[in-house]
Amino acid sequence: MTQPWTYQKGLIETGNGIYAYLQPDGGWGWSNAGLVVAGDQSLLVDTLFDAKLTREMLSTMADASGVRAEQIDIVVNTHSNGDHCNGNELLVGAEIIASSATAEEMDGEGPARLAEWMRNADQMGEVGAFFKHCFGAFDFEGITQTLPTKTFDREMQTRVGDKVVELVEVGPAHTRGDILVHVPSDGVVFTGDILFVEGHPIIWAGPVQNWIDACDRIDTMEPKLVVPGHGPITDLRGVKAVRDYLIYVRDEARKRFDAGLGAYDAAMDIALDDFDGWGDAERIVVNVVSLYREFSGGEAGDRANVFEMMARIKRDRRL
Repeated sequence: MTQPWTYQKGLIETGNGIYAYLQPDGGWGWSNAGLVVAGDQSLLVDTLFDAKLTREMLSTMADASGVRAEQIDIVVNTHSNGDHCNGNELLVGAEIIASSATAEEMDGEGPARLAEWMRNADQMGEVGAFFKHCFGAFDFEGITQTLPTKTFDREMQTRVGDKVVELVEVGPAHTRGDILVHVPSDGVVFTGDILFVEGHPIIWAGPVQNWIDACDRIDTMEPKLVVPGHGPITDLRGVKAVRDYLIYVRDEARKRFDAGLGAYDAAMDIALDDFDGWGDAERIVVNVVSLYREFSGGEAGDRANVFEMMARIKRDRRL
């Protein structure tokens, strides 16, 4: 990257009313967000994992842009994971847009489940300790889940002042309804969790080809700047790195599936040397489980079970 910004917590103005809000180190729950301002209109890309963090972000954005929380016209949730939508309740009066699949998935998940997991973590042994490792910095109590007020399928355009903002559904991939937020006039794409930069992506939904295709779709947009869901601002090199990871893990998992190796043993066996500097390597086991499900045509399992597997592989591989 040749751009002048660095990866540090807070708001970065990338130019012409486009802002990125970054939360290092980009690991579990430490997501990014964005703000698009033109004239007297504004659009927020994602909220954060809890009310305190979202409130801090909105205050920082108001100081930099002059746009207070109550003045934000549109919120776009890129997908259903709580670190991109749990703060929605603070945007009173804003139109909240997401894909139809994201809205449905949000309705079935919600912060109450995370709050319950964290309340019970001390009684859950190794997996409870892993929950606390992932989510202990966040406060899920008392969050009022606030769902989208407008949904779409496949593609939608909206406007912020004189800027066209394109919303492109590329899921199911990371989740069931992932979308990209593209501001073509400024050459900027907010990717949600289609991009994890310097961190292992996690395939909750799949199929993996949709995610690879989503990376290709970002390429066709020819952005100058890409704001990932987690990690530092990047360009097309960051997109290529995620695409290469997905292809590598898919191909390595397929070899082991065809050889009759179980999913956990396959995840233990796949070399991660080329991604040694990437965080949250325990996600390899979720990715292999999801790929095995795809290869066999099976159904998705209980998410709590894969957290147990991540806790175990983090110990066994000393990740």
